[in-house]
Amino acid sequence: MPYATAADGAALYYETHGSGPPLLLLSGQANNHHWWDSVRAGFEAEFTTVVMDYRGTGKSDRPDTDTYSTPGFARDAMAVLDHAGIASAHVYGTSMGGRVAQWIAADHPGRVKRLVLGCTSPGARHGVERGPEVLRALTDPDQAAAHRALVELMYTPAWAARHEGPFHTLGDPSMPDHARRRHLRASARHDAWDALPCITAPTLVIHGTDDAFNPTANAPLLADRVPDARLRLVEGARHAYFEEFAHVATPLVLEFLTEAQPRD
Repeated sequence: MPYATAADGAALYYETHGSGPPLLLLSGQANNHHWWDSVRAGFEAEFTTVVMDYRGTGKSDRPDTDTYSTPGFARDAMAVLDHAGIASAHVYGTSMGGRVAQWIAADHPGRVKRLVLGCTSPGARHGVERGPEVLRALTDPDQAAAHRALVELMYTPAWAARHEGPFHTLGDPSMPDHARRRHLRASARHDAWDALPCITAPTLVIHGTDDAFNPTANAPLLADRVPDARLRLVEGARHAYFEEFAHVATPLVLEFLTEAQPRD
């Protein structure tokens, strides 16, 4: 099994699939590489996909140390690309993965060919936070009720009723409590607002129109802040737009990633 080594010595599990130019896929907070299981094949006719387990998740190390942050996850992702021998890649991050992707593109511009930021935010200081009713639902002491609330934030009721699960977007159940807390803190402290204008990679911002988990209003904020970014909204989609609306979202992303570069 392939493991990269982070700067602090943490082992980072990753996988590669498909063929073609590399595409790094970054999952959401407190989730492992299985986040992409249902849609990854849609990219593998064109690309070699790279998926990873963040520190604290999956098969990666789970240190109980102050090493969890979105810039830190970005450095971990660079360690994975280095270990895989990948000099540059397209980067597609969703939810917290989109926050990590912002740092990758800002801090390592020569290593990002094209950037896709999905259902994500520039951070709380300048972003739009989820409403208090969402926070109350997610912290309901009734665990079954909190689980139902999370499913409803991810998927439309009609889609969820047709799919029994397990859903790979609801968190890695194997995570220890310390890692879950550190992931939450890392995502909550994200603030890339000042770095976003430094992004030079062609960028696509994509978001569901009905996303209350990470409010859709964050999408135009990002698109306006990243130079020359494009904005695409997926009508009727909630937070897991990339899975439920894969028939819409995957072709949009593929079209963007395979677009010919303009000639000088």
